[in-house]
Amino acid sequence: MKKILQLLLMFSLTWPVALIAAMPKILVVGDSLSAGYGVTTERRWVTLLTMRLEKHCDSFSVVNASISGDTSKGGLSRLPALLTNHRPDIVVIELGGNDGLRGIAIKTMRHNLQQMVRLAKQSNASVLLLGVRLPANYGEDFVNAFHQVYYDVAEAESVPLVPFFLQDVALDNQLMQADGVHPNDQAQPVLLDNVWPELRSIIIDRGLVVGCN
Repeated sequence: MKKILQLLLMFSLTWPVALIAAMPKILVVGDSLSAGYGVTTERRWVTLLTMRLEKHCDSFSVVNASISGDTSKGGLSRLPALLTNHRPDIVVIELGGNDGLRGIAIKTMRHNLQQMVRLAKQSNASVLLLGVRLPANYGEDFVNAFHQVYYDVAEAESVPLVPFFLQDVALDNQLMQADGVHPNDQAQPVLLDNVWPELRSIIIDRGLVVGCN
């Protein structure tokens, strides 16, 4: 009887862990836009994503590995361990904004993002790339070359792209924080809506759930 009780206790402790491990997993690797700088935790777009998945699709494990201030170089250096530790089905990459703001070479950013995509694909994960734009005062040539990187990487690696993650947000002062750089609480549902169509398509194409409204 004692052994049976021990087995039941062991099962009760390990079952939740096994259940979580069996859930489809989405890994978000980004900067402050996805880390939710200045945003209430429960209102961040990645948190809202978890809630939407539970309501409309199924139970997912969503890991937010975003760090404020991170660059494509930082993301690339962190990604191998993240892939090993979490084994995601989908990797969402939202990086590059800080590269542009700091004037990091376009070719360096392109290389880093492309390597991130390749590493994720090598781990058998699907990839969604989120593009961002720079303010016009960085110069037309640099701004255009910067944004083109996302199209180039997406095309070269055959991965879906959200061309402008901050669409309908960046130019709306009511949806931006006082610094004019970071979206506020009210912007988070819009950010999720910008990501959702492409992400939903990946979820369905991979057969991770039976239905996803």
